[in-house]
Amino acid sequence: MIAFLTVIISFLGAAVIGFIPAKNNKLIRNLALLVAVSSFGAAVACYFQYLNAGSAVFQQVIDLAWIPAIGAKFKIGVDGLSISLLILTGLIAICGVLFSWELNDRPNQFYAYYFALIGGVFGVFLSLDLFLLFVFYEIAIVPKYFIIAIWGSGKKTYAAMKLVLYSFVGSAVALLGLIALYFGSGLNTFDLLELMANGDFSTQFQVVVFPILFIGFGILAGMWPFHTWAPTGHVAAPTAASMLLAGVVMKLGAYGCLRVAIGLLPEGAIHWAPIVGWIAVINIVYGALIALVQKDFKYVIGYSSVSHMGFVLLGLATLNEVGLMGASLQMFSHGIIGALLFAIVGTVIYSRTHTRQLDQFHNLMQRMPGICWVFILAGLASMGLPGFSGFVSELHVLIGTWHQGQFSIWIIILTGFGILATFTYTLVKIHEAFFRSSPANNPNEVYAPMTVAERAGCGILLLFAVAIGIYPNLLTVILEPSLAPILEALATAAK
Repeated sequence: MIAFLTVIISFLGAAVIGFIPAKNNKLIRNLALLVAVSSFGAAVACYFQYLNAGSAVFQQVIDLAWIPAIGAKFKIGVDGLSISLLILTGLIAICGVLFSWELNDRPNQFYAYYFALIGGVFGVFLSLDLFLLFVFYEIAIVPKYFIIAIWGSGKKTYAAMKLVLYSFVGSAVALLGLIALYFGSGLNTFDLLELMANGDFSTQFQVVVFPILFIGFGILAGMWPFHTWAPTGHVAAPTAASMLLAGVVMKLGAYGCLRVAIGLLPEGAIHWAPIVGWIAVINIVYGALIALVQKDFKYVIGYSSVSHMGFVLLGLATLNEVGLMGASLQMFSHGIIGALLFAIVGTVIYSRTHTRQLDQFHNLMQRMPGICWVFILAGLASMGLPGFSGFVSELHVLIGTWHQGQFSIWIIILTGFGILATFTYTLVKIHEAFFRSSPANNPNEVYAPMTVAERAGCGILLLFAVAIGIYPNLLTVILEPSLAPILEALATAAK
């Protein structure tokens, strides 16, 4: 029941905040922070309860009849994989509120949409019924449009519509795959656990349906060539929404690829693994190279997200223990690091310089040294420097890729090139932003240091990036038993 509190708290918070008059800004933001902290607290409680139970099975299962005519249930529960993503979502929720602390434009409506989106995300990670998962998936899509279209910047209406259309197309494709599972299993049920245990899917069925599910979910994960919504949406979105999009929403797609596509169709996954591997490498290399030539700082982070999600997809394509662990760790790692980068660029730097154009920055290291050093630390974490979570996750993916017998040697070589490209664009953009002179801005103006809320948000995200980097067992201890059933299914399918 504790796990479901994350959903209840988020939706209840959205409803309550939505009815508070907008003029009560202080009350709204304090209540928003309370809602976010409470949902995160429930996620952390799930973590410790899962550790204490010491079981690999799903826990806190709620199984209620919902739509008996089609075999749909209201069935939820948690395992280590879902708990890691619940904690990630709770973290981003808190920090999104902190980086929106100065929001004055209709804050009641903003946070109503904000927590409705978060409630949908929590619901996806908890769902053990595929139809229920789809419902929460759709709920998480709708608020994104209004948040970007109303509180965004630049081509915000275009970006919001593009993001939502891509999301709906992806969910529609995924729904076709879910319906195929419903009928193809011979069980006429959407129950995930029953499908895993008793679903009788032929090899031909799996080979045909797997790419439908993987593409459907992969669109929201920023998979090439369906990735273009991501940089556009990230750039136009307000900071809290950018943090959610990069940190959490893209993980919905990756979670669906792992839990549903690979978990239920292992023979299909084995058949398509080399193709998925090539797509992942394109994500990594293409995203890094495009980030290198961007002049808008937020676009740099947007394309870096596409590149880093490529490591998630590559880890999934390995279909081995180390690679899947790397993909799961990368979901968490990129979530916190990507959110931190968007927060610093979208709020901390932009609110002071009023520009995101790199050629308009002038010796920022001398004029906002503390802010620059925080970004440099976040950039090094994103680059995969040892001691940060990015290093641990990407190392797992690389080792898993090496052990994937189906992969061409060129996948490994190009992945290495992608890592070098990541080093390059990170260092180049740090230099362009903080150490280069430009006559465009007043060289004598010294900017204000970070606010208390900004320092708290940066500190929280950096703390988790370092904690997982130094002691990854904080996550691997709950992820290992959760990945075991999927690995067992893959081993059986490979025989």
